[in-house]
Amino acid sequence: MTTALDSLDAAALSGTPLRRQLRRAERRRTLWLLALIAPLALFVLASFIVPIASLLGRAVDNPEIHHTLPDTVATLGDWSGEGLPDAVAFAALARELAQVKGTPAIAEISKRLNRERPGSRSVVMRTARGLPLAEGADARAALIALDPAWGEAETWRVLERAGRPYTAFYLLAALDRSTDAEGRVVALPPEEAIYLDVLGRTFTMSLVVTLVCLVLGFPLAYRMATLPVRHANTLMILVLLPFWTSVLVRVAAWIVILQNEGLANQFLMWTGLTDTPQRLLFNRFGVYVAMVHILLPFMVLPLYSVMKGIPPVYLRAAVSLGCPPFRSFWKIYFPLTLPGIGAGCLLVFIVCMGYYITPALLGGPGDQMISYFIAFYTNQAVNWGMAAALSAVLLTATLVLYAIYSRYLGGNAAGQVR
Repeated sequence: MTTALDSLDAAALSGTPLRRQLRRAERRRTLWLLALIAPLALFVLASFIVPIASLLGRAVDNPEIHHTLPDTVATLGDWSGEGLPDAVAFAALARELAQVKGTPAIAEISKRLNRERPGSRSVVMRTARGLPLAEGADARAALIALDPAWGEAETWRVLERAGRPYTAFYLLAALDRSTDAEGRVVALPPEEAIYLDVLGRTFTMSLVVTLVCLVLGFPLAYRMATLPVRHANTLMILVLLPFWTSVLVRVAAWIVILQNEGLANQFLMWTGLTDTPQRLLFNRFGVYVAMVHILLPFMVLPLYSVMKGIPPVYLRAAVSLGCPPFRSFWKIYFPLTLPGIGAGCLLVFIVCMGYYITPALLGGPGDQMISYFIAFYTNQAVNWGMAAALSAVLLTATLVLYAIYSRYLGGNAAGQVR
């Protein structure tokens, strides 16, 4: 700052306009600040934004057939979709399938087509076994002889859709939708529609865990905010204690507690509440208990930080003016805690929506959330497109929730006393 003032004094003595010198000094200051944050910005870009963008790009990327059968895809570009394509398309398909026969590419092609139309995998593999064709053979007749499906226009329409460089197939499938022969978006049959139910289950479980954390965390945070510092610090250590233990260790501890011979069932039978062990594990109850235990600190800490900043004289002044204690709490204290409630609920809900290990270890088949299916398509089915589409749906829901929070609870208006 002294250097800037000295330069301004020198500029004044030299006759340089003060406004220009101020602009120059402000420009240097801005460049210096940008240089300071550049390493962090580059780190976030390389380790967070680029990987997420790359993953989401796979939700619409469709390279399998477009890269492997380029001539066939090009010939189908001029096809109207009615009847069968011309002989050039048959010849191009026979030639390119023969070229990739016996390579991993043929498996990728058949798998991609099978996602669009079940049964297409066997069509491609059966056709590939009969290739290459003899010199001068009629490709149309030969392919139809190898598999009659090549004589159906729907087979070629599926090949044309799957051959586009970009597709909405995975995003539609993540919402239990698909396209019909005319290209219209239609709902999947009930026996094939699973993801909307999974999304509903994910939102329901996240909402229940969030509400339970709020009910348990609000009085705890209020007590911490009103206690003397020495006692409040002791409670704070107990709240932070779960952060010092691995999530896997905490889940394993709940398995020990909730199993048939665990402490919970022994306590229930000792008190006479039940005569036989209750099923507390591998169901929704066990998932709720463990997730509330893990996520409760995420609710308490935002609430405590907001409550600690509320002057206690507000309540005392209201009571001294004749307002009943509960009414003064509800009308004065509670509105001031809304930013903390919003931040805690948003944090718990978003973290809960992406939970994987707790439902996987403590829940049953009907308790798995959307993260389970993302992991399944990533690690087992190796269907990156479907995994990316489900991730995009989850990210969109997160952004919508954040936008709602910013709109209604992110400003100072939410904390004003009405």
